[in-house]
Amino acid sequence: MGKSSGSGMAIDVPVKSWGIYVGLIGDRVKHIVLAQNSFRYSDGLFDLDYTAVPLSWAVDVSVLVKEHIPKDAASRLVNSFMMGGHRAFNRPRTFRRSLAQRRLSVDGRPD
Repeated sequence: MGKSSGSGMAIDVPVKSWGIYVGLIGDRVKHIVLAQNSFRYSDGLFDLDYTAVPLSWAVDVSVLVKEHIPKDAASRLVNSFMMGGHRAFNRPRTFRRSLAQRRLSVDGRPD
């Protein structure tokens, strides 16, 4: 059950999310992390979107396809996600986006 960002009221909103399971991540609050929406830009860069669902919000979990991608590609997804949350550069936003896209083109691309 999520909370409205403005009112603090609990709102029960059923949502179905699916993607490639990346892991259960978080020290204080555990989140189910899914890789979703993989696409390649016209200039050859590759990008992935991730969704993090608080574990306490999960009602049911189903595996649709086991081992959908090779193990080495799955490892790159985890590495890409873990690197994405750490910004070492204090640069303009466009530079950070470009840097992240270059990194994902090497680390996050399934074969």
